[in-house]
Amino acid sequence: MTYCVALRLKEGLVFISDTRTNAGVDHISSFRKLFRFGKNDERFMVIQTAGNLATTQAVIAQLKHQIAANLEPNLNTVATMFDAAELVGKSLRSVIKNIADSPEQESLYGCSILLGGQIAGQEMELYNIYQQGNFIKATVETPYFQIGEIKYGKPIMDRALNFYTPLDQALRCSLISFDSTIRSNVSVGFPLDVMVYRADSLKLPEGKRVYDNDPYFASISKQWSDALKKGLQDLAQPTEEYFL
Repeated sequence: MTYCVALRLKEGLVFISDTRTNAGVDHISSFRKLFRFGKNDERFMVIQTAGNLATTQAVIAQLKHQIAANLEPNLNTVATMFDAAELVGKSLRSVIKNIADSPEQESLYGCSILLGGQIAGQEMELYNIYQQGNFIKATVETPYFQIGEIKYGKPIMDRALNFYTPLDQALRCSLISFDSTIRSNVSVGFPLDVMVYRADSLKLPEGKRVYDNDPYFASISKQWSDALKKGLQDLAQPTEEYFL
């Protein structure tokens, strides 16, 4: 399993994915789950994947082949982010149908995909694409999506994030979400792939790979742990009837 989170905020986009792949306790390895597409000054897109690794690798390979072979449509030529989401959804459905021997087996190869980005002259958009090929779009009221092992990292994001959260604060919140998940779930782990995009820049960020010895991550992880301990100590004491 894996954990991916993507945010569409007023100031920009944030994407973080872990790299752990677990096929049993004897088969734990690392594979990239975050992929960048686009052209500087024209378009920027990120795809994140969770679920069956063979399926997601085949989808990414197909999307890259479409670009390399100049097949239409492809992610470098679609007119809108909605069209990009449709293209990814169709590729996903095609891959699953080619792998599965029957409709009943399709669930064995299921996965989830996040797609976010911006095309020149248009607004930033973020989509959560399901294995059936359909998708939903992030809104001002729901500015982020998670896929994979979401339950441990969701509470902090639900409490602390909204569409107007500054980009640097949103990045800190997202990293703490991963810290909480890694602490509680062995199927999510380092290294993490992080990519931050500033609205309307149309520049392809390099991104950063965060390892378990990263000084900044270790620093905020400790700060967060200390803040939680202090916050717990500062809470009002329970009244006597709790102990009756």
